[in-house]
Amino acid sequence: MPKKRGYHHGNLRQALVDAALGLIEAKGPQGFTLSEAAKAAGVTPAAVYRHFEGREDLLCEIARQGFEIFADLMEFAFDKGQPSALASFEATGRAYLAFARKYPGHYQAMFEAGLSMQSVPELAAAAERAAAVLERAAEGLMGQLPPDRRPPPQMISAHIWAMSHGVVELYARGAPGSRTPFPPDDLLETGIGIYLRGLGLLPPDA
Repeated sequence: MPKKRGYHHGNLRQALVDAALGLIEAKGPQGFTLSEAAKAAGVTPAAVYRHFEGREDLLCEIARQGFEIFADLMEFAFDKGQPSALASFEATGRAYLAFARKYPGHYQAMFEAGLSMQSVPELAAAAERAAAVLERAAEGLMGQLPPDRRPPPQMISAHIWAMSHGVVELYARGAPGSRTPFPPDDLLETGIGIYLRGLGLLPPDA
């Protein structure tokens, strides 16, 4: 994530994105105005409209960039686990947690801003690219099961995505009232392990 925020000549669009990221991290995706983003970037509010139609358009660009980063991390995790289908699958699950920690502003824009993914083709394409990596990992793993016991890879990836998202929201980001003596990474790893044992992909004592 960019460490230095503010206006850089010739790249005002990205400077506004960086400024908004800082505001999202401090106030949440619904807690800032375009005027605040402009001020943080060191420009007038009118300058924002040369690059974005409004606050939602700015949030969509932040979310799009977030999904691109997310997909890159997922692909790196997948490749690092190869040639083991199991290692690749587990690594993509862990990458979700790593992304949420390292890019909290992007994460909130992606999943907590209430954006309509399908309304912006570029955003939808970036989100689908990230989901496709997890589906590919699930497909490789499901290939080890007999055809009559093989769930659709899309279903498996959706389950793991939901589990990862739940761990992030409840425990990795300190949701009110959520307490556990276990680190989020351990919760996710054991949850994936239990899930895979239920499918018969791990021995009972693994």
